[in-house]
Amino acid sequence: MLTRTLSMAATGLLLASPALARDEIRIVGSSTVFPYTQAVAENFANLTGAPSPIVESTGTGGGMKVFCGGIGAAFPDLTGASRAMKPSEYALCEENGVTEVSEALIGYDGLSIAISRDSDTEWDLSLEEIYLALAAQVPVDGEWADNPHQTWADVNPDLPAIDILAYGPPPTSGTRDAFVELVMHEGCKRLDFVKTSGFDSDWVGENCSRMRQDGPFVEAGENDNLIVQRLNADENAMGIFGFSFLYENLDVLKGVQIEGVSPSTETIADKSYPISRPLFVYFKNAHRGVIPNLDAFIEEYMSDDALEADGYLAERGLVALSDEARGALQDRVLAAVPMTLN
Repeated sequence: MLTRTLSMAATGLLLASPALARDEIRIVGSSTVFPYTQAVAENFANLTGAPSPIVESTGTGGGMKVFCGGIGAAFPDLTGASRAMKPSEYALCEENGVTEVSEALIGYDGLSIAISRDSDTEWDLSLEEIYLALAAQVPVDGEWADNPHQTWADVNPDLPAIDILAYGPPPTSGTRDAFVELVMHEGCKRLDFVKTSGFDSDWVGENCSRMRQDGPFVEAGENDNLIVQRLNADENAMGIFGFSFLYENLDVLKGVQIEGVSPSTETIADKSYPISRPLFVYFKNAHRGVIPNLDAFIEEYMSDDALEADGYLAERGLVALSDEARGALQDRVLAAVPMTLN
């Protein structure tokens, strides 16, 4: 159980301090979750006439840091995350008195690699090929060495002799964490060099997590719209982001197939697309009943209108939970049941 708690009375006094008082809900976190939370914020304001919540795209790691910074109107009420809260972040929350947090797995997303629709190349990449293109170190003549590959044909002669250039998220991003775990680690494990050497998961985690820094992989910050602009300017460049950004830009972008499967709501839902992940929102329960309109906003976020398979978040690209899972989620979050780490 969480060990440090604030009474609701003490919390109310803290939040009600004139120096800290605010009328609007404040939300931070993942750039992938951002469009979903923004959609809820807009719908909530239109339905209620309440001030529209302020939603900032800070990245998952940055959002967790400020969310767990403390209780009070100076700190956010919610944070979005494209991965689950880490034990170190949970500990930071506890250390700063943020001891009652509800975790909401709101749906699923596919990690998408996209390219401009102006490209004539029909891409289909394996996890091994992606790893060999973008990793800092790869097998070279029987040794583990710095990545020498400059074109996709260097990775696999059957691929086009096009310069490798991929724009992706920075280390503070949950999308980066998920990409490393689901793509880089899995691709590395499949390499003959790794399999025949008998390296275990600890070795993979230590040696296969770094993205290359010599040009073919470019950290593009937390603004996924910037990646979209860069892809439109270079038909051979690739971008790495959540499915929602591909979904919202299908007029100018197309998804790269991964092992024969294109990213779509159907392939993410049926798990045939190889790189999908859960998306989360974390609610600070000590702020409920204190920050104006927060309870009503949480109810809107957890509503069937938002979360059902034909809800307005699905229209933005979120892959919905099953009816059973959604019902359990709604019951837990609306009852302010706090999360625990196993």
